[in-house]
Amino acid sequence: MSLHGGKLAAKALKEAGVEVVFTLSGGHIMPLYDGCIDEGIKIVDVRHEQAAVHAADSWARCNPGSIGVAAITAGPGVTDGVTGIANAWRANSPILVFGGQGPFENLRRGSLQEMDHLGVVRPITKYCDAVYESKRIPEYIELAIRHAVSGIPGPAYLEIPMDIFMGGVEEEVTIPKIRTNPPRLSPDRDEVKKAVELLSQAQRPMLMAGTSVKWSYASEDMNRFISETHMPTYTNGMGRGTVPPDSPEFLNRSRRDALQKIDLIILAGTLLDFRMRFGQTIPADAKIIQLDMDATLIGQNRQADVPLVGNLACTFEALSAEIDAQGAKLDFTSWRDELREIENEAEAKVQAALDSDEVPIDPQRMCREVRDWLDTLDDPIVIGDGGDIVATSAKIIPVKSEGAWMDPGPLGTLGVGMPFALAAKLAHENRPVVIMYGDGSFGFNGMEYDTAVRFGLPIIGIVGNDGAWGQMMRPQGAIYGWDRLEGVLLNRTRYDKVVEALGGHGEHVTEPDQLRPALERAAASGLPALINVEIRQDREYSGGIYV
Repeated sequence: MSLHGGKLAAKALKEAGVEVVFTLSGGHIMPLYDGCIDEGIKIVDVRHEQAAVHAADSWARCNPGSIGVAAITAGPGVTDGVTGIANAWRANSPILVFGGQGPFENLRRGSLQEMDHLGVVRPITKYCDAVYESKRIPEYIELAIRHAVSGIPGPAYLEIPMDIFMGGVEEEVTIPKIRTNPPRLSPDRDEVKKAVELLSQAQRPMLMAGTSVKWSYASEDMNRFISETHMPTYTNGMGRGTVPPDSPEFLNRSRRDALQKIDLIILAGTLLDFRMRFGQTIPADAKIIQLDMDATLIGQNRQADVPLVGNLACTFEALSAEIDAQGAKLDFTSWRDELREIENEAEAKVQAALDSDEVPIDPQRMCREVRDWLDTLDDPIVIGDGGDIVATSAKIIPVKSEGAWMDPGPLGTLGVGMPFALAAKLAHENRPVVIMYGDGSFGFNGMEYDTAVRFGLPIIGIVGNDGAWGQMMRPQGAIYGWDRLEGVLLNRTRYDKVVEALGGHGEHVTEPDQLRPALERAAASGLPALINVEIRQDREYSGGIYV
């Protein structure tokens, strides 16, 4: 029996355990839809290709050991998706993006939407290629997925010209076995010994848990290590949630103080990028033990004293075993408790803002109200989409479990909110999914509320509406003059009415005591919902332009 390329592709995706393909319709990729129907793979069509790729990114984050998949049509379909691919690239999310192309037989003749997609996406993918024989589509899919999940994961892009996708194959095609979990690699044993020797000499160490902890599935081994040593631990990137908030070793508000005093730092999948001021915040005489999945990530911006390359779960397991083998007595309880006192003082200082009755609403009061409401829900997933609102939410809303918080990552892409939420709700139907929006970021992919309505996904968004691109307004006003603001002011638009018009539930909140009832009504509605909260427009500037 003849099978066309779309059916072969769907069979390969089924072998890879793919459950959902995110897409926006286009003639170049229609054969894939036909194949997915046969294989029971759900097609979720969105309103912008950027959203389709963001949703694939989110699916990979929400489903450990799986790969997210998006299919986008040629030309503007691919270029619309580039931002999503780039975001997955910086966030190390393993995704596979299918891109359409004009018929191979018309290559270089000027087909509709024909362009050099591979040249565009090559710098932001781990793998990109094109298939020119229908029967080889499954082979190429296996190759693309293998690249996407191996080492430091990331996006793979596979172009299939229209006639190759539609072309029939008469002979039997073998669907290869496809692994979405690569083998675990262990670090060099001699380096592990050196690391434990340094730890034995340390008095004031700290651990920073970052993104590679998640992609290594290392949280269990890491938490065992920090609980045995009582090492103060902070998180960033996708490391948020890998340490339970009730862990005695977990700290959130004292990192700056800790960094001024440490004599050793363990960078566990944490890059010395802008979030760590390129390593400048680490004292010059402090020792660095750096753990990551790829040697190319170690030593960037600041040389490591001990590099531990490999799966981080294997690395923490090896560290614990070596501590036992050396009979090392590592107990940093007193140093941890010193930082805990600083932490408690910092918490007390912000309490007034958390309880503020100010109108327009204090952003911290808004986040506190959301935090208290989230405490009544069963294992919610929270997505941060914005600038100021993400920074404020991250300080106030605890991440109670791994994967319970998502934000764009180091590319800083706005507009991930609803695309991430679509995938999260599809992956975890029984878990509440909540988006913390800035009013600027809502404008990017707010139309995806239409997708949530069509697929019956009761996602709840909260917009902190200050009528500005606040994170940019403050430095622009402070540096160039508050009478010279351009490009940073917005209207206090009724985004709740937009969501209502799309078939969802909308609420408009102007006073702090209105927020909790609005949240409860939104949850009770059973609809995709948006609460538009009028918050204070802050103009106090403390320096920096967030890069």
